[in-house]
Amino acid sequence: MDPLYLIALGAIVAGFVQGLSGFAFGMVAMSFWAWGLEPQVAAVLTVFGSLTGQLIAVFSVRRGFSWALLWPFVLGGLAGIPLGVWVLPYLDMLWFKAVFGALLVVWCPLMLLAPRLPRLRGGRLADGAVGMVGGVLGGIGGFTGTVPTLWCTLRGFERDTQRAVIQNFNLSMLAVTMLTYLGSGLVTRALLPWFAVVALAMLLPAVLGTRLYLGISELAFRRIVLGLLTLSGVAMLLVAVPGLLARG
Repeated sequence: MDPLYLIALGAIVAGFVQGLSGFAFGMVAMSFWAWGLEPQVAAVLTVFGSLTGQLIAVFSVRRGFSWALLWPFVLGGLAGIPLGVWVLPYLDMLWFKAVFGALLVVWCPLMLLAPRLPRLRGGRLADGAVGMVGGVLGGIGGFTGTVPTLWCTLRGFERDTQRAVIQNFNLSMLAVTMLTYLGSGLVTRALLPWFAVVALAMLLPAVLGTRLYLGISELAFRRIVLGLLTLSGVAMLLVAVPGLLARG
């Protein structure tokens, strides 16, 4: 398949999913782009597409925003990103993805099947710690929103509040990541036409996803979020397990 068609197809599907759920652009887009793009190019396009989708969502869905609730996550995340980048060279990424993916595959379906989720108590210090974990995971492999999303679900946040936290947390982390890419020279002129393809392809699907989000129930939103987190874990295992088995 022509790379432009592959990029457009991934952006269309991922844009819709992100518009609906508030996250998961990278997971969905990578399931398309990993088959035909170089990893470095796919990573830059993923961050650009995720950032674009979050900007669209910020202007489309404004309910539930609370700076007082958001800022501990953001400060923790900003502190965690350089820590994740620092620890990255020392990690075995296959084992990391295998363990993290297995946790998501086991834990998220259990929460999905539970008639009532356990409610965790937390405050600004706990929210900041969770944000830092999200920042570390973002620095390691772009998994910024996974743990904060689980945390907000277990805190029992209403869907608008949860979406506002995750949406704006991811927006902050993605903006920092894109600036880092720009400063390191990963964003080149050759990528600019592909950026345009991603932005144009995802615009309408992302808006449609946000419109669908406005009409779903709390229960449906919880199922979508936990289902996507489960699929994220499955995707990690599909990458990690064959690589570990190949090592013998």
